[in-house]
Amino acid sequence: MGAKTFRGFVPWIIFWVVSGPSTWEFAAGGALVAALILLIPSHEHGRIKLLEVVSVLFFGALTVAGLVLDHSRLLWLEQYAQAISSTVLAVVVLGSLAFTPFTEQYAREQVPQQFWSSPRFKHVNRMLTLVWGLVFAVCAVLGFLAQPENGGSAWLNWIIPIALLAGAFKFTAWYPEHVKAAAQAAGASAA
Repeated sequence: MGAKTFRGFVPWIIFWVVSGPSTWEFAAGGALVAALILLIPSHEHGRIKLLEVVSVLFFGALTVAGLVLDHSRLLWLEQYAQAISSTVLAVVVLGSLAFTPFTEQYAREQVPQQFWSSPRFKHVNRMLTLVWGLVFAVCAVLGFLAQPENGGSAWLNWIIPIALLAGAFKFTAWYPEHVKAAAQAAGASAA
């Protein structure tokens, strides 16, 4: 799942890095532009993904809110922007488990179609999606706890979330190969 999955997170990463007490509107606008640019190749190939659609809708809504609503009515959004974005991702990713796990949309670009309905392919993608959803849920909780009135710190707002996301990327690279190796070892020992 490598680089193509990472591309899907680019708008969210832009938002997390740029958003702050007085910059979330710029972060939302930049993330929206990135989401729209990333949507073009998927649209041309007829493979629009859930994460791409959610990115355009979420950052579009934030951008419009920043443009039309009075700044004083959006102070809560300014304060909790990162926690809210992580919550949205957690809900979407975990919700995709009820239909098509979000990682499966990316995996289908790299795995031959004959394997898409295999139990191993389904299991791997359900597990990867679960891990990503839990990481986003933990990042959302950390984002709420990181607020100054809660005694927040850089550890809760940046260091732990970045470590969790890096771990999720490493797990995403490792787990499918681990499952494949285990299946091959089981097949060799059965023969």
